[in-house]
Amino acid sequence: IGICSQEIKMEKRRSSIFSKRVSSELCATKYPILLVHGVFFRDSEKVNYWGRIPKVLTDHGARIFYGKHNGAASVMQSAKELEERIDQIIEETGCEKINIIAHSKGGLDARACITEENAHKIASLTTINTPHRGCEFADYFLSKIPEDVQKSIADKYNAAARALGDMNPDLIAAVTDITAQSCKTMNMSIKNHPDVFYQSVGSVLKSASSGRFPLNLTHGIVKMFDGENDGLVGVDSFPWGEHYILLRNHKTNSGISHADMIDLDRVNIDGFDVRDFYVQLVAELKDKGF
Repeated sequence: IGICSQEIKMEKRRSSIFSKRVSSELCATKYPILLVHGVFFRDSEKVNYWGRIPKVLTDHGARIFYGKHNGAASVMQSAKELEERIDQIIEETGCEKINIIAHSKGGLDARACITEENAHKIASLTTINTPHRGCEFADYFLSKIPEDVQKSIADKYNAAARALGDMNPDLIAAVTDITAQSCKTMNMSIKNHPDVFYQSVGSVLKSASSGRFPLNLTHGIVKMFDGENDGLVGVDSFPWGEHYILLRNHKTNSGISHADMIDLDRVNIDGFDVRDFYVQLVAELKDKGF
């Protein structure tokens, strides 16, 4: 009852604030927004990967599209799928460019998509909790888990992914491409394009006990290899581009997890309003002329 009462109060206050500024179309950017999901998930109309975020952005004037690419694939395969999706959006809308907001591995996929041939189609890339320098713990586990065990796990995952709509899912390729070694190689070969605005966001989960499953289990493991983290990615891996924001929630002892940054659990967090954060993020893109 106490939690429900608090949620009602927060929603009423938020509704009052949002209703007063919706007419201003804060998020009516010049170019549409393409939301790019991370690994192990697919965009879904029934259960949205981005929680309540797309609706509030749309309410404030944004035009939202989704990547609709496979949940588990190599960075280069995902980049190819995103390239096709971007062409589709441009053809459908007649827009010249798009703004990309990408979460987790999706940020790597988007960066790989911005080639010399495609850069003119992208105005900006904002990465959210992306492992630009990889995850050291992923290197460790791939080196320690026997290949037959890896194959067994991958086969089970890939079968489930196919049932959910993935075409040729490849768990091992997806995990391999978020290792520190793979990201180091990628960073040497794929550079930022001068005509695209790059920025990044990261967050800190303060303790394992404050994270939700499975981040409550992975936080401690990631901390051993990557230090301070969001439950999955180390803080040092987040920064990329001209502007970087690291979010720390000083109001509570929980912090902000990898999943909280996309409103995956649809839970209001005291001290951090994820929906308002995205409204301000997109409003700034609008102010920059994107």
